[in-house]
Amino acid sequence: MDKFYTTTAIDYVNGAPHIGHAYEKILTNVIYRHFTQRVSDPYMLTGVDEHGIKIQKLAQSMGIEPKELCDTNAQKFADAWKRLDINYSQLIRTTSEEHKKTVQKIFKKLIEQGDIYKNSYKGLYCAGCEAFLSDKDLDEEGCCLIHKKKPEEVSEENYFFKLTKYKQRIIDHIKQNPDFIVPSFRANEVLNQLENIEDISVSRAKTNVSWGIDVLDDPEQVIYVWIDALSNYITALGYDTENPSEKFKKYWPAEVQVIGKDILKFHSIYWLALLMALDIELPKHLLAHGWITIDEAKMSKSLGNVVSPDSVMDSFNLEEPDALRYYMATAAPCGKDGNYSDDDFKEKVNAHLANSMGNLLNRTLSMLVKYFDGEIKPEFVQKSPLFDDAIQAIKEVKHHFDYFEVSEAAQKIVELVDKTNKYVTDNAPWTLAKEEKMTECGVVLYTVLEIMCVISSLIYPYCPNIATKMASQLKYDINTKLDDIKIENIKTGKLISKEEIVPVFLRLDSELADKSKKK
Repeated sequence: MDKFYTTTAIDYVNGAPHIGHAYEKILTNVIYRHFTQRVSDPYMLTGVDEHGIKIQKLAQSMGIEPKELCDTNAQKFADAWKRLDINYSQLIRTTSEEHKKTVQKIFKKLIEQGDIYKNSYKGLYCAGCEAFLSDKDLDEEGCCLIHKKKPEEVSEENYFFKLTKYKQRIIDHIKQNPDFIVPSFRANEVLNQLENIEDISVSRAKTNVSWGIDVLDDPEQVIYVWIDALSNYITALGYDTENPSEKFKKYWPAEVQVIGKDILKFHSIYWLALLMALDIELPKHLLAHGWITIDEAKMSKSLGNVVSPDSVMDSFNLEEPDALRYYMATAAPCGKDGNYSDDDFKEKVNAHLANSMGNLLNRTLSMLVKYFDGEIKPEFVQKSPLFDDAIQAIKEVKHHFDYFEVSEAAQKIVELVDKTNKYVTDNAPWTLAKEEKMTECGVVLYTVLEIMCVISSLIYPYCPNIATKMASQLKYDINTKLDDIKIENIKTGKLISKEEIVPVFLRLDSELADKSKKK
């Protein structure tokens, strides 16, 4: 595999990013960074969704133009991802001229080939979902299952997409490709939703929604969210209905598209049907992640428990985002819901990154300086059964990432760290030195440092700064591809001096968990 194209959902810019937004971007970026260690040409796309009634109404309430609101909030997302070391390849904005022109071409093409038609419609519209809802989407009180608000009854003439035309093809694709939707248990949800699927509205009358992309040849209509927003994954690559770019041909289809479980329906049904209508190859996988709760409660503005990634980093005085990246990426098993709490954050990263991994490297290098002036002697270079564990860990981590099991892959890294710590305890190099068994002592230290090279590579997608610091002290090339890693990285001779030994991660001692300090 030479290339790896991954995408996130695009975020709606009616506010600043919160920890849920950060979870998806971190999760995707960890996957992306892992595959930079395996392929020659990875590409990660993220972006912002900037059209629709919510933006229009919010801008009106603020007395500003929608574009001004979008510009301000889009920058907030870009700034947040930079601070979290989300090293995406591209951030697409749906207000960009290139995107808008391509969306108009896609819409026109679908009209011309009969996949989009005009019809009068009366239905229940949820502004939060930006979708018309059926009875199955409502609770007993007639409220949206997701937003807990009653939808508005809307009657207008719109363009409709023939979703029903592609129903059977979508069903067949999901059934014939059991690994298409990750985790696989969500496939049944989609198949159930497909049972009563109807054609969908893909435009709104300008009298109701003016902030959007105009329909060519029909200035009274704007293109509705789904064709506008969902198309970003291909318009970003330079897709064109007549002459797709070389970039599009190079990267599409996506290996995995990462989305929240609440928008799986739109990606597994609407998006697939749109691609089928355009005769474009389907993505290889859809990864539907769960939600992040706060102290076991769903985030809600009314509850006042919306947490931003900036607030976590500021409260814990984090100069680098590795601790938050690691915590969020390991917050939940693949596809399940996760939870953020101040106490758990502090406890987990202190245990895994400071006490286990960071301390293991620091004390091993310190003993190398204390007993051998930082030098690796030739007689220290001996094979160890622990090396087999390290090679096996690489294979297991790769296997989990092949199925986008990010938290599960991290657990394999932690297990390798724990095995190495046990090896140190069992062999007690300090006792060997005291007994003047210097060669045996040196062998233990060398063995640990070789394993730490492997650990630095494996932890890199989660903690790029920590991994780089580890590799620097080990004189190890952090850019080594996973398939090229061998247990022969530590060279004989002077490795490190006392002055070069720096803790790669300090324990968190902030008291963010003290709620009184938040007020």
